[in-house]
Amino acid sequence: MQNHCAAPNCTSSKSDPQTLFRFPRDLERSKKWAEKCQRQDLMDKSPEQLFRFYRLCGKHFEPSLIDSDTQSTVLKDDAIPTIFDAPQNGQMKCNKETPKEGEIECKGRKKMKKSQVETANKDVETVPEEEDYKEYLKSLFEVFILLAEQGIPPTRPGDNKQDVLGSSNFQALLEYRMNSGDEVLKKRYELNKECCSSAQLIQVIEVCEKCIRSKLVDEVKQNLFFSLLTDDLVKISGEWYLPVFVRFVDQSNYQRERFFGFLSFEGDGETLAEKLLSEITDNWGLDMEKCRGQAHSCSGIHFSKIRTFADTLIKKYPMAVLTLRSTRTLNISLANSMGLPGVQLVMSTFKKIESFFSQSPLLQLELEHAISIFYPDKEQRANELKEICRTSWTTGHDAFEVAVEILEALLLCVDSVHDNEDMRWNDQVTHDALEISKALTDFEFVMALVVLKNVMTLTRAFGQNVQGSATDAHFAASSLKAVVHSLKEVLDNIDVYHEFWNDEAVNLAGAMEIPVKVPRSFIRKHQSESATVQPDSYYKHNLSVFVVDHIIKEMNELFCDEHLKSLRCLSLVPSVIEQHKSTEPEEDNIQVFKNDIPNAATLSAELHCWWVKWSKKGKGETLPSSLHETLQLADVKFFPNVLAVLRLTGVLPTLALEDGYNVVYKHYKMYMDNMPDKYRSKSLAVLNMNYGVCYDLDSMVEVYMKTFPERGELP
Repeated sequence: MQNHCAAPNCTSSKSDPQTLFRFPRDLERSKKWAEKCQRQDLMDKSPEQLFRFYRLCGKHFEPSLIDSDTQSTVLKDDAIPTIFDAPQNGQMKCNKETPKEGEIECKGRKKMKKSQVETANKDVETVPEEEDYKEYLKSLFEVFILLAEQGIPPTRPGDNKQDVLGSSNFQALLEYRMNSGDEVLKKRYELNKECCSSAQLIQVIEVCEKCIRSKLVDEVKQNLFFSLLTDDLVKISGEWYLPVFVRFVDQSNYQRERFFGFLSFEGDGETLAEKLLSEITDNWGLDMEKCRGQAHSCSGIHFSKIRTFADTLIKKYPMAVLTLRSTRTLNISLANSMGLPGVQLVMSTFKKIESFFSQSPLLQLELEHAISIFYPDKEQRANELKEICRTSWTTGHDAFEVAVEILEALLLCVDSVHDNEDMRWNDQVTHDALEISKALTDFEFVMALVVLKNVMTLTRAFGQNVQGSATDAHFAASSLKAVVHSLKEVLDNIDVYHEFWNDEAVNLAGAMEIPVKVPRSFIRKHQSESATVQPDSYYKHNLSVFVVDHIIKEMNELFCDEHLKSLRCLSLVPSVIEQHKSTEPEEDNIQVFKNDIPNAATLSAELHCWWVKWSKKGKGETLPSSLHETLQLADVKFFPNVLAVLRLTGVLPTLALEDGYNVVYKHYKMYMDNMPDKYRSKSLAVLNMNYGVCYDLDSMVEVYMKTFPERGELP
């Protein structure tokens, strides 16, 4: 439909906005409206076309014909437009002065030759054609957005080919719309024998993604500071892509995350890092000067590339502090960042186990039965393990401890499923069980699991605290030195510790009848040395030493001084103040945000008043215990510096979002898990995961027409 008045020369949409009214569907009244407009092209159109695509503004109706109230503005049923700037003979008002021969002089305009007037009249006549084209584009955008919001692929796999649109979902919906009375689509089809080409669909998708991301960037800019988050790489159409999220605190002081899209991850080293950063800043339009944190979830094989990107980001934007991401526990993040084959074998097997037992409750019952067999005299512990195994235990803080404890039962379970003596399982389930069994019976897996269990015991409590409540996270920020000191003590005495770990692994392997040996890959590569290398020595130098050293380095990288100071700003949460009444929040920690607070000169006085306010609360009174609750306090607006610090702390990727506000990441995981690889589309994902973002079809059409001015054949 038009977004401006159909009356000739009416400027209401530009200088004097007016309410627009649809042409009536009634044949007689529609004809009268068209006659009053004195436009031949309108008189040639049907009442249905006029009703759908054309409007007249309120300036052309007597005030008595318009009913207005606080809710709406409507015309009376018999209203006919009578007020027009041009006389009813259809000519524009002209000055009384007789123009020179061959010229026409009009009010408010320069003199024009007749040929110029004819050209102008032709331009007026092309308006309906342009409006039809806009309505046609709107139909395309409406149908595509409908598919995107439902997560339905618009085409078959390979949507860059010219022959895929024939039986596609997109084409089917266009045909349905056309058969339901969309005259513009029908004309397009009659002329071109298709409603939309594959090439044009790709253009529509590109413009949709561009417009949605533009809205996201505007939202981030409005709220100033943000953090950049990435997730595990995904493969789309045979290429690796990096998923990117942005976290910020909105105007209502709620923590938010938005999915921004995928970045191509093809390349290496600093070149790739520069390309990623250029895409974020130049193409997406994010102001990285406002970035106050970054967090990455990446497996070992891509870890070095991601770390190069993180380092490049910090060099250019020092305030973009590297942190832990709350969607993955610390111990799992530390293990995933290691490139060791044994560790990666453990992590990949964990994913297979999670996927395997989620297929059927019967498989879960099979595992619980196996646990009962191995704990005949410890019913309480058996029940505890069964309860743990009903959760996503492979991603928990204690995943490695649990895995060691149930390893024998796990092997018994998958072997039983693979044997399939009672023919209960299909071929795919038995195949998956065999794959897991092969991994569990590899001594490299057993040794790596035991080492991870023992080393990660030192970081488990810290990880639980830093991703726990505000009080726990505040405490964790002060306990890092003790954790790192313990890890260094292990590394200094690695010979002793490794001996214990090796004995544990060998005993466990013996119980499971697993031969103790060095990895087969090492034997193939070093055949001359393999005969003299003992498993104990091999795993000490190639596993134990590396794991402890890597974790020490990662802990120091992920929890630098700036990050810890930001976490200590949780001391502003009232429940934390109440627990530490004798100590005011340390201004030194707040100074990490000194350039981002509104008035640093009043910071000390404001912090004292804030501390007094909450430290003097009476007994039994419930105080806000989380950052989210504190940000929602009505009084917080009277403490501008405190509010700014709390908002900046809320941007930190380390802190878990309230369950109700972490929907974007959950939506992303659901989309990627449920969408078959061949139907994945990076553009469709952006629209699907940002369905709540307000979009404007008229704006999308304008962007499309500017980006792709060639219209092809018009209906």
